[in-house]
Amino acid sequence: MSTPPPPHQPPVGHPAYASAPYPPQAGPAPALTCQVCGAAPAAPVTVRGHQGMIVIMRNLRRQGVFCRICGLAVFREMQANTMLLGWWSPLSVLITAAVLLMNLGARSALLSLPQPTAWGGRPPLDPGKPVMKRPAGMIALVPLSLLGLLVVAAPVLMVVGAVSGDSDPQPLTVGSCARNDGSWSDQDLKTVPCGSTDAQFEVTNPGPTGCEEGDLLASLEYSEAGTTSLCLRPLK
Repeated sequence: MSTPPPPHQPPVGHPAYASAPYPPQAGPAPALTCQVCGAAPAAPVTVRGHQGMIVIMRNLRRQGVFCRICGLAVFREMQANTMLLGWWSPLSVLITAAVLLMNLGARSALLSLPQPTAWGGRPPLDPGKPVMKRPAGMIALVPLSLLGLLVVAAPVLMVVGAVSGDSDPQPLTVGSCARNDGSWSDQDLKTVPCGSTDAQFEVTNPGPTGCEEGDLLASLEYSEAGTTSLCLRPLK
């Protein structure tokens, strides 16, 4: 049996011997540039706005890559417009407050950028005056102050109401006098001196058959035992 011939080898210099290209080397990521003026450095930022129109509302958003200068211009314009136009429906009061707070995060990101060091071929936006030095910022102080008072006052009123609502009524004693500051379905009886003009009733014990004719019945919570209601005899 004859030995098979060796496989054909391409001559030296044939393209088959060419080495494969090296993979591209990873280099630094290109710096972001402002989409408005082309300056660098820049960062992606989202600034929101809101408009309340009595029965309808509109949410706005400006999203993009901005340098410090152009980003502050966008922030101040959106924030000022929201402060002026965002309050004019009941639900918009809460939405506007939330939007104004969220925009502070975008402002913080913009202020963390250094001033542009590489300028593009277009002029940057004009940031203008700070928001609170514009008429819209001064007008917004009124609803913002009222909203702040409501946020502070609400828990205080809840605590006061809870404390006052938990106080137990003071029991009445037989022979004392009382007045009723509530209705008869929701009594609010207080002990007062019998000789005072505030005295309306004399507190008595019910007899074997109950209170006498013309007497009124005090709620059980005003008796010491809490089992037998006392009688209230109107004072002439």
